[in-house]
Amino acid sequence: MFDFEKPIDDILEQIEKTKQIAEKSKIDLSAAVLELEAKLAQTRKHVFSNLNAWQKVQLSRHPDRPYTIDYINGICDGFIELHGDRTVKDDKAMIGGFASIEGQGVMIIGQQKGRNTKSRQYRNFGMANPEGYRKALRLMKLAEKFNKPVITFIDTPGASPGLEAEERGQGEAIARNLFEMSVLKVPVICIIIGEGASGGALGIGIGDKVVMLEFTWYSVISPESCSSILWRSWDFKETAAEALKLSATDMLGNGLIDKVVKEPLGGAHNNPQEMFAILKAEILTLLTEIKTMSVDEMVSKRIEKFAGMGVVQEI
Repeated sequence: MFDFEKPIDDILEQIEKTKQIAEKSKIDLSAAVLELEAKLAQTRKHVFSNLNAWQKVQLSRHPDRPYTIDYINGICDGFIELHGDRTVKDDKAMIGGFASIEGQGVMIIGQQKGRNTKSRQYRNFGMANPEGYRKALRLMKLAEKFNKPVITFIDTPGASPGLEAEERGQGEAIARNLFEMSVLKVPVICIIIGEGASGGALGIGIGDKVVMLEFTWYSVISPESCSSILWRSWDFKETAAEALKLSATDMLGNGLIDKVVKEPLGGAHNNPQEMFAILKAEILTLLTEIKTMSVDEMVSKRIEKFAGMGVVQEI
C-alpha cells in the first residue's frame, strides 16, 4: 500500500469490521455498509484524481499491475509465442508472437516483468538485452512480410545496463529498431502499460499511434536516477518526477504521444478485466483509423511525427 492510499485502506478496514460485527451479532448493518462503500468510491475518486507525478510513478510499479502476458491473455483470442533473435539467444525480458484480436491477426511484442524473485531474475526485471531488441525487430519484419499490424506493450525500467549487453551492441540494437520501425510498412501501435524508461522503452516505441495508460510514465530517465545525478541523492526523486514532465497528461500536452487511455478507478490493478476491455476497444479503434491510410501515407506521417518532435522555430 502506498502512503496516498491510506484513506482508502482505512475505509476498507471499516467495511470489513462492520461486516464482521453484522455476522457475529446477526444485526442488519447493510445500510451502514452501503454508506461506507459510497464513501469509499468517493474517496477513491478524489485520491486518484489528484495524484502528483511521483505518485503516478509509484502506481505504475504496483506489483499487482497487469503485465504484457496478462494483456495478451485478457485481450487476444489466441497467441503463438515466437522465440530467439537467430543470433545469440532467446531474451526472456522481451516476448512476442502472432495473436488474434476479434479475428484480426496481429503481431504483439512487449517487455515482461516477473512477479516474484525467481521470475524477476528469469525476466531480468523487464530489462531487455540487445538480443531482445533484435528478436523484436525479427518479429516486426515477419509481421511486415505477412501484412499484420504490430502492437507493442512498453513496460521497462530501461534496457539492460550490463557490460555484456554493451559488448553485444545494446546501443546499435536500439538504434536499428528506431530506424526500422519508422519505415515499417504495416500499422504500428505502441502502448505504455507501466514504466517507459529511456532507450529501453523507445526501442519498441516508434509507431503510428503511441498511447499511454493513465497512471504510467515515459521519460529519458527515472526520477531516482535523475535525483542521484543532480543532487547526489535519491531524496529529491519527487522533485525530479515533477520536473521531468513524465506523466501521461504531460506527455500528451507536449505532443509526444497521441492519446491517454483512462484506467479503471483505482488503477489497472484494481480491475484488470475492465482494463483489458477498455484497451481492446482502443486497439481496434486505432487499427481501423490507421488502415484508412495508404502505406506510403502511413509511413510518411509516422516519420513526420517523430522528426517534428523537439524542433523549435524562431520567428
